[in-house]
Amino acid sequence: MRLYAAVAAGGFRRYATYRAATAAGVFTNTVFGLIVAYTYLALWDERPALGGYDQAQAVTYVWLGQAMLAACSLLGGGFEDELVERIRSGDIAVDLYRPADLQLWWLAGDLGRAVFHLIGRGVVPMVCGALLFELALPTAPGVWLAFLCSVLLAFVVSFAIRYLVALSAFWLLDGAGVTQIASLAGMFFSGMLLPLNVFPGALGEVARALPWSALLQVPADVLLGKHTGFGLLGAYAFQAAWAVVLLGLGRLLQLAATRRVVVQGG
Repeated sequence: MRLYAAVAAGGFRRYATYRAATAAGVFTNTVFGLIVAYTYLALWDERPALGGYDQAQAVTYVWLGQAMLAACSLLGGGFEDELVERIRSGDIAVDLYRPADLQLWWLAGDLGRAVFHLIGRGVVPMVCGALLFELALPTAPGVWLAFLCSVLLAFVVSFAIRYLVALSAFWLLDGAGVTQIASLAGMFFSGMLLPLNVFPGALGEVARALPWSALLQVPADVLLGKHTGFGLLGAYAFQAAWAVVLLGLGRLLQLAATRRVVVQGG
């Protein structure tokens, strides 16, 4: 475990060196947060209590989405591009010879990246949102702790989805198309564009059951107090179940890909 802790710390330090990119990301998230927040205010002005949120909760959801955007890599930019390139170039053979588990290695590094982005690109936009709008932020420390636990599970689910996408390059060689499709699905089904609670009928039920909802919708509802008691345990169970299923699928795909490398002489 010390090895993977060191890899996670290295992932944090790696992204912490990109100060200009981080500052640009903070500025972009803040600007988009302002645009989306005023759009939500206009929408909720016409439809009060839409999706079970009041205006303050809806605006809080906006700024939380901006804080989680880079952390959960909803627009890409995480480890997957690098892993796809290593698969395409054949350098993945070197990774497979390392005395470390491939999946855990990339998971540890991505968790370090996610924690940095949550702090580096999440805190300032949220503070700006709190200064400019009335946000429904909890005051109880227990709610914040429950939220952080949900965020950690969201990071794992996000990694598991993108790991599957990256491994598809073993067969497709170029993972750009699959990556773009996954990013679009993540933006829509995570609730980044609109809370999934707003989606009507069967569409809403399906969207809330998909793994992408574990990335933003579930953590947001935990922070907004929509999940308490056994409901909170149910939210955790939902995220954990998808994490286990997707990591398991990633493990199976990794084994199949490893056999493919060996057969091809890699």
